[in-house]
Amino acid sequence: MKTAIITGASSGLGREFALQLKANFPQVEQVWLIARRKPLLDELALKLDVPAVSVPLDLTSDADLGALARKLSEENPDVTVLVNCAGCGYLGNVAETDPQLLSRMTDLNIRAMTLVSRAVLPYMREGARIVNVSSIASFCPNARMTVYSSTKAYVSSFSLGLREELRARKIAVTAVCSGPMDTEFLEIGGIAGNSQMFKTLPYCDPKKVAAGSYNAVKADRAFYTPRAFFKLYRFLAKILPSTLVVKLAKT
Repeated sequence: MKTAIITGASSGLGREFALQLKANFPQVEQVWLIARRKPLLDELALKLDVPAVSVPLDLTSDADLGALARKLSEENPDVTVLVNCAGCGYLGNVAETDPQLLSRMTDLNIRAMTLVSRAVLPYMREGARIVNVSSIASFCPNARMTVYSSTKAYVSSFSLGLREELRARKIAVTAVCSGPMDTEFLEIGGIAGNSQMFKTLPYCDPKKVAAGSYNAVKADRAFYTPRAFFKLYRFLAKILPSTLVVKLAKT
């Protein structure tokens, strides 16, 4: 059965990816919604125009990653779309941040995304699509979000390397590098109201980001960055000395 898998589907951008899935990939026959909060997944499933399966997992848990691998093996789906949207970010200097929060960022943003991709890839065929949610933070380290921005640099690098590896299989990979969005991410990460930089940045609309991301992956683009402001930032981060950009990008 042609299947889409969306991690981080319970809210924010992941939820929008789920809501816009069928319109962009009408061939999909079912979607697996992955996140920790089953009630939110169940609520979302009722709103979709494609049959949905709630798969409540904590992707930082080895046991839950194993459960996903077993489900894939048992059901042997034809995975047409994989959206790696699960992620987290916390504001604060490294030396002052709870080690558990630092660990959660690296475990979810890097390890889980890598291992979910590895688990799903054997079930993907020619023409399949992968969307990995990175960030504008991947363009340059952001002081006070040093770990988060470093994990997102990994996501972008991983996506580009994986894209090349999968070229012969004709599987497209796109890294989505969005700016801030008005979602619960900012509250949970302690960012809302505590960063002057975030107060001044233009915000992205999750609905538009999801739509643009799907268009980008269907067009086989390596990266998608919404809004002219952030496209300019990406360009400047490439040509200016990183020691200068890191001062300008401090959160």
